[in-house]
Amino acid sequence: MRFICLTLLTILITNTAVASTSCYTMAEAEAEQGIRIHSELMVIGLNCQHMWPKKNGQNLFQQYRLFTADHANLFSGYDSALIRYYTKNGSTSKQAESKLNRIRTAVANRISNDAAKMRPDLFCRTYAPRIEKASMMPETKIRKWAQTFFDSHPVSQPLCSKRKKYITSP
Repeated sequence: MRFICLTLLTILITNTAVASTSCYTMAEAEAEQGIRIHSELMVIGLNCQHMWPKKNGQNLFQQYRLFTADHANLFSGYDSALIRYYTKNGSTSKQAESKLNRIRTAVANRISNDAAKMRPDLFCRTYAPRIEKASMMPETKIRKWAQTFFDSHPVSQPLCSKRKKYITSP
């Protein structure tokens, strides 16, 4: 009887541990949102670099690259957080990197599809100001942006916390 109770307790603890790691902490959800924001800005910069006025002699993609360099530690931290999440959930390092790249690709494809459906000038008029606004943000404001979740663009894993800060429209 004691053996059966210990076995059941072990199974319960193991299942609880596995279940708790298959959801995102707030930091992991922020990391995914940060990667999404960064990827979206990259596509905007690439699509609008020749259609948007230069700022300080830099086209929009160059502005995006400067923004990336200015916040390299933040974005590499987001990468690391997601890779840690994937590896703690059973992925190898290579698989974790692949999953991170799939998130980037999915976001890039989504925003590229938006660009393809719109006239290029309309797309750039709608989306290009995001790079200029992001470029002026301190890291704390970028993190707050990444900590804001939208029903229309949910993160790929459920949040472990019951507290969700979802907003219905961007």
